[in-house]
Amino acid sequence: MAIRPTPWPDCQSGLRSHRVNLHRSVARINKQACCGPHSDLLSQSANDVENQAVEFIRTFTSILYEALPFIILGALIAGLLEELVPQQLVARIIPRSRVLAIAIGGILGILFPMCECGIIPVMRRLLRKGVPLSSCVCYMLAGPIINVVVMLSTYVAFSGMEKLPPGPNELRQLGGMEMMGLRMGLGFLVAFGTSLIVEWQYRIHGNKLLTPLAQPPAQPEANQEDDEEKAAKRLPWGKRLTNISETTLHDFIDITVFLILGALLAALTRSFLPRDQDQIGALGSNPLLAIGIMMGLAILLCICSEADAFVGASFHTMPPAAKLAFLVLGPMLDLKLYMMYTRVFRPRLIWTIIGSVVIQVLIYTYVTHFALQGLGPLEATPTGP
Repeated sequence: MAIRPTPWPDCQSGLRSHRVNLHRSVARINKQACCGPHSDLLSQSANDVENQAVEFIRTFTSILYEALPFIILGALIAGLLEELVPQQLVARIIPRSRVLAIAIGGILGILFPMCECGIIPVMRRLLRKGVPLSSCVCYMLAGPIINVVVMLSTYVAFSGMEKLPPGPNELRQLGGMEMMGLRMGLGFLVAFGTSLIVEWQYRIHGNKLLTPLAQPPAQPEANQEDDEEKAAKRLPWGKRLTNISETTLHDFIDITVFLILGALLAALTRSFLPRDQDQIGALGSNPLLAIGIMMGLAILLCICSEADAFVGASFHTMPPAAKLAFLVLGPMLDLKLYMMYTRVFRPRLIWTIIGSVVIQVLIYTYVTHFALQGLGPLEATPTGP
């Protein structure tokens, strides 16, 4: 009896049937996901993620675009200072009295009006030219506040605010001239006090407080100074322009890298903040808490000093002292500035500046709140007949 061989199974038809069953299962799952009870929740979650991503990109690019023009200007000024201003000339101009030198540094922003980002490369070149560290720090902290552009923007942002109804604790809102004067005055006091502390630290630690890129070169002898000055005068203008371009490009790239890191960190942090200002303003009845909240927002939001007055003025329910804290602290300390400080200062000096600035702003604005409160509850100026 012959044995009939067993036929091989039809592999093609088996695979085809499995493929059809798989497609049907996937279609069934998609139908349940789109039409099931959790479809609305999934759609809402996807929209939230998309909105957060868009807000992150918008915040990052806005910080970058606000700061880049001033960094370019600051890097250009730094290149001009490095090439055209002799070190010995700077040493002759700076007063011997360190207190007077610090005070002059606090008002340099009137001559060089720029925001906090553009001041960093200029300050680093001034340090290398022999300007005292304390005077440079005072210029760095006060310059973004005491300049014509910021003064004008503060006045415009708060003009008419005195006509609004009284806020928490029955304190009226401050007008443009009042807020501008208080911002300039407290900004100078904070910068001057911090610079005195920096001067005390410098007498102890010297140039160890600075990074190698910011440390001034060794003081040359008198004959060497004359030879260097004569050699610099003999340089052709083509060579001078080349040196200025190289210095400007170097400072721009060096500072912009840390600006990008700070902008990324600020954008990531801002995405977790509540967008409704009423949620923040509801805490304005407690002056100390309100001041602390506005100081925290100043650090996290990273707004340019030429535009932050309009943001501060939008917090209508916050007491005036809290808005003042926002306007004074923001140009001196935020996340992007911290990253940029690391290119100039050592950690010891950075934390000395941070501690001094934060404590002084908190104390001065808290005292300002009680000073305004001591004037008595003032009614809003009537807006109509």
